[in-house]
Amino acid sequence: MPVQKLKNYLDKNQVKYVKISHSPAYTALEIAAMAHIPGKELAKTVMVKIDGQMSMLVLPASYKVDFDLLKAAFAAKKAELSTEQEFMELFPDCEIGGMPPFGNLYNMDVYVAQSLAEDDRIAFNAGSHSELIQMYYSDYEKLVKPMVLKFSEKYA
Repeated sequence: MPVQKLKNYLDKNQVKYVKISHSPAYTALEIAAMAHIPGKELAKTVMVKIDGQMSMLVLPASYKVDFDLLKAAFAAKKAELSTEQEFMELFPDCEIGGMPPFGNLYNMDVYVAQSLAEDDRIAFNAGSHSELIQMYYSDYEKLVKPMVLKFSEKYA
């Protein structure tokens, strides 16, 4: 069960969380609607390459990556979405596209959108397309130590 690694990590660090099960869903906004969670509080994980380096971005479901802002934040020449084939083996215990925003569990730096860091609570895929974890953002920040940047904008 993909969620077990994450739950063990949260339990070991004595973090309070809620596990939410739902019917399989694949888009962040669809999951937010099914779970009755505001799109701004549902964190989606987006894998990108910044000047060829694989990176994990975490942003609200109701936002999209602004690649111009992303390039500016990193002073990068190129920023693009990664393909599933490029990152799937980095998350062997997760369903493709269902990875949690805990890059630290996979030896990866994590970059959080400034808009997500403003929330008291966040929810996110727990390694599958049918389970979410909801927890306080402050606990997430303590565990993951993400760099908070401005690289996203609200969907029009």
